This record gives sequence, C-alpha cells and structure tokens, in this order.
Amino acid sequence: MAVIEVAADAGVARVVLDRPPLNIVDLVTARELADALEELLGRTDLNAVLLSGRGKAFCAGVDVRDHLPDRGEEMLRQFHRVCRMLLEFETPVVAAVHGPALGGGCELTLVCDIVIASEKATFGQPEIKLGVMPPLAAVALPRLVAPHLASEMVLTGRILSAQEALANGLVNYVVSPEKFDERVEATLAQLRALSPTTLRLAKRAMRCARRRPDIADVEAVERLYVHQLMNTPDAIEGLQAFLDKRAPAWGRE
Repeated sequence: MAVIEVAADAGVARVVLDRPPLNIVDLVTARELADALEELLGRTDLNAVLLSGRGKAFCAGVDVRDHLPDRGEEMLRQFHRVCRMLLEFETPVVAAVHGPALGGGCELTLVCDIVIASEKATFGQPEIKLGVMPPLAAVALPRLVAPHLASEMVLTGRILSAQEALANGLVNYVVSPEKFDERVEATLAQLRALSPTTLRLAKRAMRCARRRPDIADVEAVERLYVHQLMNTPDAIEGLQAFLDKRAPAWGRE
C-alpha cells in the first residue's frame, strides 16, 4: 500500500505523507518519497510543489528502529536523498505544517522554500535525547537561525512553538487551524499566477547568495553519523531505550 500520495494539477504538484497519525518515515516511506520527488524533479511545467502530511502531524520524524546499525546507513542515505532533491528543486517547494514537525520532519521543512504553519504546529530536533543527532539540521540550522538557538535546538532538543518558529525565521506564516488551508491555497495561487520559467531562474539566482545547506556538507555530516556516531555504545543504547520505553543508561568515559 502506497504511503506517498502524488497529484499534479494546474501547475501544482501535491506530495502528501499518508502514514497517519504521525507520518513517521520508515525506510519504505523514505524510498517511496524519494522516488516520487525524483519523478517530479525534471518537470518544467510546475509552478510549485506542496509537501504536506495526513493525520495529526506533518511528520514526527524517522522511525527509530530504522536508525539502528543494521538499517541506519541505508535509512540515512534514503532520507538524505529526499532532502537533496528538495534542495535541488528549481520549482518552489512549499511545506504545509499543520501539526508537529519533529526530527526528520523538521529537517524536511528546513529544505523547503516557503513554510506555512498552523498555530498547532511545533518544530524541533529531539534526536539528542536518544543518543544521536540530526545530521541535516546540524548543517542547516546554523545557516537559518541565530547560532545560539541552533545550538540549543540541536544540543538540548528544544521544541519551538509555531510562533517561536515564525519569530526566528523558520516559517513564513502562522495561521489558525480554521484558516490554514485557505492560507496554503492563497500561497499556491500566488505562485500559480507566475511564470514557471522565471520562478526556476529566480531560485537559481538566489542560490548564489542564500545560505542553504551544501550537498557536500550534508554528505560530510552523514559520514560522521555513520562511521563515528553509530559506532558508539550510547547511540545504540539511546535508540534501544526508546524502543524499550525506558530511560537510557549513558556510559561515562
């Protein structure tokens, strides 16, 4: 059963995470999402790509089971394949965040161009509490927000409310749940009224100045995660403790 829904109409491609209630991204979902985006990547007739989730969360992260060493490297490779494609899209990418965007879900919003949040949305990187860290966010957040806030989010797992995310430049709009869909459609209508060719060239021009994550930087952090972090006992202990629903017992060197 497909967990990624894709529909394109009138210049907008809608990509929906359909694994409610939390839209947790496991290895199958990551592959399916990457494949779906790859099919859209070369299209020149689109004015926008909308990324959203079905259920009570936009995306509450990557499946913890798929972070463990037997699947972790492949999981990271597939998830970062998704993020790299979102970075490479010349068509504007809009994220519609109606609920929690945590862990990998928050990372997905960091590589979109426009982020629209419901007042019920939250944003954060809680990976550190499981003995691991968010590779893409570690590269992206210091480029997008004040260094001290980036450090706090990565090093303590601080969760931001939608209004805090707005104040710190992580989202473009915060609207009530009742007006959320209306705001999303209004933004899509703005983009739909413009030239798809000019939109692509404008994004290409902004890459000359905008401090977005560089693919080489993401790959460097990915190697750090796979070859160093995942070889530490604390990383395995933190992930296993989460699965066992118990407090982790960290080692002390």
